[in-house]
Amino acid sequence: MIRYILVVILTLGLAGTVLWGYQEHKEKNAVLINAENNYQRAFHDLTYQVDMLHDKIGATLAMNSQKQLSPALADVWRLTSEAHTDVGQLPLSLLPFNKTEEFLSNIGNFSYRTAIRDLNKQPLSEQEYSQLKKLYKQSADIQNELRQVQHMVLKNNLRWMDVEMALANGKEASDNTIIDGFKTVEKTVGGYGEEDVNGVTSISTKAKKPQFDQLPGKEISRKEAVQIAKSFSPSSNISNVKVTKNGDGSEFGFYSVSFKSDGAEGTMDVTKKGGYPIWYMVNRDVANQKLSLNEAYLTAQRFLKKHHFQNLEGVDSAQYDHIGVFTFVSNQNGVRIYPEAVKIKVALDNGEVMGLVASDYLNHHHKRQLPKPKLSVSDAKKMIHSNVKIEESRLAVINNDLDEEVLCYEFLGTLDQDTYRIYINAETGDEEKVEKLENAEPIYNDVL
Repeated sequence: MIRYILVVILTLGLAGTVLWGYQEHKEKNAVLINAENNYQRAFHDLTYQVDMLHDKIGATLAMNSQKQLSPALADVWRLTSEAHTDVGQLPLSLLPFNKTEEFLSNIGNFSYRTAIRDLNKQPLSEQEYSQLKKLYKQSADIQNELRQVQHMVLKNNLRWMDVEMALANGKEASDNTIIDGFKTVEKTVGGYGEEDVNGVTSISTKAKKPQFDQLPGKEISRKEAVQIAKSFSPSSNISNVKVTKNGDGSEFGFYSVSFKSDGAEGTMDVTKKGGYPIWYMVNRDVANQKLSLNEAYLTAQRFLKKHHFQNLEGVDSAQYDHIGVFTFVSNQNGVRIYPEAVKIKVALDNGEVMGLVASDYLNHHHKRQLPKPKLSVSDAKKMIHSNVKIEESRLAVINNDLDEEVLCYEFLGTLDQDTYRIYINAETGDEEKVEKLENAEPIYNDVL
């Protein structure tokens, strides 16, 4: 009897194990099929987006109406964004594909920045039109290569899960049609040359590189860099000091100084030319708050003056846990210069400055010949939505969406419970930018 019961129990156990194993196998297959379907969808979507991208760029070449060109270029930007998304959903993280992604980014940047400007006042230049023709040809090359891969995938019923396994196991060098196809796409883009891939951004979209070497002053030594770090540290008693120079590939010369000060770890980058602080940071635990945000702001003001940052005005403040974060910008004859910004962090337990970022200030700081506004403040105010209640107004220089400095009227206004900064171009009356300011965080009572 006992033997019979044991046989039954073992049989049931074996059957349960088999059933569990089958269920696990079934669920695993379902996950794999779902992943494969997602990969196939993303790949075929990518091929379709590149097809559409090529056609849309071709259409812009034949357009003579600026009214039609702006939305067409906006479509090009949308398609490059969607193609980027599709690339990100493919298992290519271990496969070099950066040149193709950079190519898509550059097309997107060019089309976006061109679409948002007033093409009636500033139509496409000959250089930009020539660049569009290059992009049209290059997108055709990528389109053809992707279609070749797509043809092989469909013809041979290839699986993307095999690609993922090959890349994860480091066997991408083996004969894998999909991997070989994408390597060919990357090689094709790489063959354009840097001037072709990046040339599109050199027209009007390339971000300004740091120009710290243009700063006044003599070149400092390592020892002087350490002394500058000491002057920023809450305590002059620093130890474990290490100084390194920037690498050969850097755009500008600087020293990186790391140190310990009263148990806290600090780091700082200082320009070789003139010894200006690019950024400074101290890491330590901040105790309970003892200072108000206003007291910390006054501390930040004194700190900046001590370190020769002149004519700065506070424009923003925020509190994160027990740390105050403040933004200051230059003030030239009553005009705020927003590109010249300095950010500073102050501990609210004892008022120590824990961080400073001055790269924007150093990169943009110079004496400007500010133009006289063509619009009066009352005329500029008429450009703002009638539902916005204006509280303050002033002149300011900002960077617009084309990364050009423009003189604007800055209006501080409220709409319902929200506060906004609105920038109206002082020459054209265009609405250059609208920023919603952060509201105070709500305080929630604990719910038991």
